[in-house]
Formats: sequence, C-alpha cells, structure tokens
Amino acid sequence: MPGSRSLKTLLLGAGLAVLDVLIVCVAVHAGKSLQFSQLAGFAAAAASYWATLGNLPLRTRSASGWWTCAQLLTVAAAALLLRGAVLALLTERCAWTPPFAILLAAPVGSAVLLGSSAAVMSIAEPAQRWRTFVVGMAIYCCALRLLYAGSVDLMPEETYYWNYSQHLDYGYLDHPPMVAWLIGTATAVLGQTEFAVRAGAILCGLLTSFFLYRLTRNVFGDAAALASLALTQALPFFFLSGLLMTPDSPLTAAWAACLYFLERALVAGKSAAWWRAGIALGVGLISKYTILLLACAAAAYVVWDPGSRRWLRRFEPYLAALCALGLFAPVLVWNIEHDWASFAFQTSRRLAEAPRFALPSLLGSIFLLLTPIGALALVLGLFSKDGQPGGGRRFLTLATLLPLAVFCVFSLRHQVKLDWTGAPWVAAIPILSAGMVWSGAKLGGLRGWVRAAWGPTLTAMMLIYAAGLYYLVLGWPAVGYSAHIEILPVGWRDLTRQILAAAQESQRQTGEYPVIVGMDRYAIASEIAFYGRRLTHAAPLTSSAHLFEGVGLMYEFWTPPASLASRTLLLVAYDPNELGGNYVEPRAARLGPIETVALYRDGKPVRDMYYRFAYGYQP
Repeated sequence: MPGSRSLKTLLLGAGLAVLDVLIVCVAVHAGKSLQFSQLAGFAAAAASYWATLGNLPLRTRSASGWWTCAQLLTVAAAALLLRGAVLALLTERCAWTPPFAILLAAPVGSAVLLGSSAAVMSIAEPAQRWRTFVVGMAIYCCALRLLYAGSVDLMPEETYYWNYSQHLDYGYLDHPPMVAWLIGTATAVLGQTEFAVRAGAILCGLLTSFFLYRLTRNVFGDAAALASLALTQALPFFFLSGLLMTPDSPLTAAWAACLYFLERALVAGKSAAWWRAGIALGVGLISKYTILLLACAAAAYVVWDPGSRRWLRRFEPYLAALCALGLFAPVLVWNIEHDWASFAFQTSRRLAEAPRFALPSLLGSIFLLLTPIGALALVLGLFSKDGQPGGGRRFLTLATLLPLAVFCVFSLRHQVKLDWTGAPWVAAIPILSAGMVWSGAKLGGLRGWVRAAWGPTLTAMMLIYAAGLYYLVLGWPAVGYSAHIEILPVGWRDLTRQILAAAQESQRQTGEYPVIVGMDRYAIASEIAFYGRRLTHAAPLTSSAHLFEGVGLMYEFWTPPASLASRTLLLVAYDPNELGGNYVEPRAARLGPIETVALYRDGKPVRDMYYRFAYGYQP
C-alpha cells in the first residue's frame, strides 16, 4: 500500500536522524571536533540505511549493479554536504551549539539520502531519470547558494563593492554603479551581513535562470528548457555569479533578459519586445560596459538576416536605444564630472598596457568557466541541427561567436581577465541545453560521448562546490586552510579583530584613532572596513596603497592623500618588505616597529600578516 510504504519511509528516516544525532552528540561530548563528529554520525546513518535494503546492488557483480552503487555513494556524498551546509549556517551564523544544530541538520541529511536513493533505485525509464536529474541538480545548487551565502566570508572583491555602497554615487572608476545600488538596497533592508551583500547576486542568478529557461523553450522546446535550468545553476561561471556579489551578477541577468527580448523581437517579430530589450540593455550598461557586445551582435543580425532588415525602417529599435541611453545617462554624467575617468580606465588604459599574447589564457578561461565538456559540447552544438532550425539558432550562434571573436582578437596583444567572457556565454546555454537533451535516440561517436558525459560532469561540479564551500566554513579534518586569503577567504575576520585591537590600543595611548591602510589595491582595506563594521557597528576609516604611490582604484577618490596629512596610519601588508623602503619611509615623520599578526581559523594556522604605525603622514 502506498500509505504504508510512506509511513515506513518516514519512520526509517526518523530513526536514521535519531541515530545520527546520538552519535554526533556523544562524539562532541567526548571532545571530538565538529567536523569529525558529523562525519561519523552521517556515516553510521548511511550504513544503517544501506543495511536495510534487501536488494542492495553491492551484492551483484554486474555492470549495472556497480553503476547503481556509484550513484548511491554520490547521493550519500551530496546528502552529507547539504547537511553540512545546514550545520554550518546554524553554528557559524546563528551561533547554535552543535548538539542543537544537529537536531535540524540530521533530518535534512536523512531526507536527502532516502529521497535521492529511492529515485536512483526506482526510476527506470531513461527520460524520467534524466528529468529528475536535471531538476534535482538545479534545486541542489540553488540550495547551496542560499545556505552558504551568509556563512562564507566575503571575497575581497565583494567587500570592495560593499565599500561602493558606503559611497553611493552615479558611477565609479572601474565599474558602473548597479552593483553598489544592489548592495546598498539589500543591506539597508537586511542589515550589514554577508547574506545581505550577496542577496542581489542570488536574485540575479534566479532572473538569469528564468529568462534563459524561456529563451531556450522558445528556440529548442520544453526538454531543452529544463536542461537549461541545470546548466545555469551548475556551470562554474553561472554558479559563482549567482553567489558572489560582483558586477557580473547583474550583468549576466541583464544579458539574459536582453537576449530573450531580442529573440522575441528579431525572430518572433514582436514589436513590443524592443523597448523591453532596451530597458534590459540599459540595466546591463549600468552594470558593466561589456553588454555593448550584445548590442553589436543584434545590429549585425539585423544587417545579416534579410527578414530582420525591415526593423531598420521601424521606430522600435531606435526607441530601445533611447531607453538604454536614458538609463545609462547617470553614468555619462559621472564621467563628464570626472574627466571621463571610467571610460578611460576601461579603454585607453587597458590598451596602453604592455603587449602580451594571452590567447592561451583566454582558451583556458573558457574551459574553466564552461568545463571542458561544456566547451567541447559548444563546438559540436554550433555546427549541429538539434532543435528547431531557423532564426533562433542563427541569432544565438551569432550572439555567441561575435563577443568571442572580439575577445580572441583582443587577447592577441592584451591580457583578458577570467570573468570577461562569462556573461557572453548566456547565448551558449540554449545551444548546450539542446545538445544534452535525452531524446531516446542513441548517438554514436563524439557527440554521443559528450551527451553521456554531461551527467557525471555536472554531478562532479555540484560535489566540488559543496565540498569547497563546506571547507571554507567548517573545514575538513586534517586539512589545513589556504594561506592565500585573497583567493580563499578564511582569515579576514581574525585579521580584522587583531588590527582593530592594535588601533584601539594606539587610540588609548595617543588619543587619535589611526587610519587603517592596506598596502595593496583594495583587498585589505575593504575587508577590514566590512568586518570592522561587523565587530564595532561602525566601519573604521580605511585607505589603500595609493598613499605611497601604489594603485588604490576608488580609494584614490575616497581618501585623497592630502586629506590624511599629519594623520597616524596603521599600515597592514602581506609582506613585511611592503612596510618600508623608499615609498614609505620618506612619507612619515616616524615609523613604529613591524609587528606580526598570526591568523588562525578553528585553531588551525592560516598565515602571518604584518603591520606597523606611521606617525605624521606626509603626502
């Protein structure tokens, strides 16, 4: 009976959760670490569950039996890591003690383990298995972002853009203002927390998935649209842009929206879609200037496609351009008032850099952002006939290849940053989705192998994200933390606590609170400003290396050297050599000794940082 089976499953899940909780509590009481305790508890629960299965595939030696066993182990790993995400949220951000936190985390792990294992063993029809997989993948990755957004320390870039929001304006040197507006709005509503800073990125990730789902459905059908949900949640660039709050987050959402409305206008012939495309383009322009490449692709398609040339004689495209220009006008005003600083930063200053052949780096970034399988699938998809032939595929192909061609030409003599090609891959998602759909037909050769490789690839990415985020919050037993805190944020809170203690001691002695100066572009100053506000409810005044002829980006506008004349500075650096020399010593009336700050996380050493006081700064 279905009701009896459901009751047995519920009772089994409850029993596994109770066993899990008991083992964790006993281990914690015995002095074991939380990392070890929760692994032991889940392992016991999973082993007990498998012991109850009368037809456990391990008892067979067939290929299908071993494949099912591999799937069950993957499900167990996913359940463990999602359970760890709940545990991390409750212990790190809600300050629950481990015995209370495991009371909620253990049922989550048991539910995911039982539900996913049942799906693996009971769903035999291939199309249904495929649909279950892509939907489960999308939900799992979305859950990871929601659970970890408030637990993982902010990246230096995120705290730098948080500083944007503390100096709200119509524009900034290195980016337009949308990222600042999103952070400012979210933190005003939700408070000055990591989750509030990242709330805009999560929203943008959902909007990206929404518009790409509708776009893919229009061009390639419902099955491909479902696959697009998995890709926009699990491919590296899209997963990170939906979690980390950078200008790429609103840019990607605006790119997806603009592409959707352009397809409706150019392919479906919907004239009302033009002004919506113009608004999306304008939002993209106040997010990041790169979206101009999409406008160029649309213009090229109008010229190339005979059926679309009629729009050259209609007012709608020009109205769309006016909408975009109207939204972009504040950025133009800011640049006029600041001698075109932002435009110069993104154009002439980059073109003036020393020539460098960076095409291999560009190709490497493609493999990293799309995965090697994704890159290979895209090459195959651009030359395949999957889905509905016609204008939709041609438009997406052009919207993919034109930005890529621009970056390839640029990379012949200039460095291309990792995230530059990220948002343009929005146009590739529908093409990739069409190629990964299970259609019931067997494909041979390379295309068949690529289609079969999508499942393991996306599963591996999902587990890598979950394990990496878990490491950043709770750590793994016997695994230390990276010393590169500018890449893996694990020591910023400890650094801020110790630096603020030194600053407060100096204030007690001199009566003046020092200006905290990070001796790099923005990472140290931005992290200390954010976590200083978290600790003291008032962000300390921070500045950057531009005070000593380095580069400070927006800190050059926020704290001009002349404004800090005669002030006491607390210099903080990764290397003690950065605290002396010809750039530092002539600009201080007196320098204090170099002190060492040892950073720890959960009792494990991370790295050493260095600081010294500079009295009587002389710009």
